[in-house]
Amino acid sequence: MKITSVAKYKGTTYEVVIDDERKIYLHADIIADYSVFPNTEIDSAALRKIIWASNFRRAYQRALYLLDYRDYTYAEMHKKLIGTYKSEKLCGEVMKKLIENGFINDKRYAERAARKFVEVKRFGYRRALREITLKGIDKFTAEDALAPYEETFEENLRALLETKHARDLTDKDDRKSIERVKSALVRYGYDFTQINRAVKEYFEDNYEEDD
Repeated sequence: MKITSVAKYKGTTYEVVIDDERKIYLHADIIADYSVFPNTEIDSAALRKIIWASNFRRAYQRALYLLDYRDYTYAEMHKKLIGTYKSEKLCGEVMKKLIENGFINDKRYAERAARKFVEVKRFGYRRALREITLKGIDKFTAEDALAPYEETFEENLRALLETKHARDLTDKDDRKSIERVKSALVRYGYDFTQINRAVKEYFEDNYEEDD
């Protein structure tokens, strides 16, 4: 095979014509790295290598573009790339480079997510764990990220009772209102034992203050 012509196409992309008929589009970096010049003979193996390098570069740059807007877990980014580039081998190599360069780090992602779900959203352990693992983080990594917040969960539960749900906790004999609060806290990810104890202490503390 022979490279018939190499001409600028758009921006940093070049149109490469092979044997006067086949056209491929390569970034200027690929052109330079693989010495793609007019009237150069090229065999099938070399062409496959160039096309692989071009596809790898496109996929990697796409990943960096996505990461400019938000963090991704390994699972999320891999799914994005597979949806566009289809090749498991190609996407696997791109993911490997992203990890090596520190752009994808599930441990770091889990720690940031844990901070958000616990300190900002005030979710209980179960809800926080579920939200993190839904992003593709494995359970053990998620559990490690939540480990430092054992005391914070208790503090958050008390804070939710004293602020968000205080208006429904004015009467310890109003079972309907109390059950409504407990159901809301279950959805927040707290277990029944925690909730029952916190509600009991909430009323005890308030009655003590009234006395």
